[in-house]
Amino acid sequence: MLRTQFEEDLANLHRQFYEMGRMVSSAVDKSVKSFIRHDKEIAQGVIDDDVEINEAELQLEKKSLEMIALQQPVTKDLRIIITVMKAVSDLERIGDHAVAIAKSTIRVKGETRILEVEEKISEMSDAVKELLDEVMAAYIENDEGKAREIAKKDSAVNQHFSEIYKMSIEEMKRNPDTIVGGTDYLQVAGFLERIGDYVTNICEWIVYLQTGKILELNTNRTE
Repeated sequence: MLRTQFEEDLANLHRQFYEMGRMVSSAVDKSVKSFIRHDKEIAQGVIDDDVEINEAELQLEKKSLEMIALQQPVTKDLRIIITVMKAVSDLERIGDHAVAIAKSTIRVKGETRILEVEEKISEMSDAVKELLDEVMAAYIENDEGKAREIAKKDSAVNQHFSEIYKMSIEEMKRNPDTIVGGTDYLQVAGFLERIGDYVTNICEWIVYLQTGKILELNTNRTE
């Protein structure tokens, strides 16, 4: 009976973690859309909804600690709970970066835009969201191999950042009117790059869940 309850609690933990992942993925998508479209209403929605993401993190951490204290799990079961506790922290940080992007939208007051850079930021956001959705699927499927492949894809996100950085700096040198907007572009691209790093962290926790080993899958991440 106790085992059945524990297994039910584990299933709920997985479900709640996945739901939090979906909320975070949506926040990232909406935050960049709000930035590109200069839509402060969408941006404010991302900021307001972050309360739910933070609450989800607290509930998952609380439940995880309760399960460790009351059930005293060992080996694989303990690794599952540790993985959730660690990965949920990464999800919460991704949510924080989505909020930071939304706040950049709120700050924008009609600065001169660089449309080519905005298009590249949109592409970068799509790549980041795809990685985030893929890592949540890998988590649900307990797919260590997929997690390793996703971590490798983060290099493409880093390449997007390099291109955005170069394009923004060149345009800011050429046209001083773009300096304020260009600075925002660099900030947003930096947030997206760090989101990619947090996705890699989650990949590492999936590998840990399956192997019991903590590995660094991407040595080129930024902190």
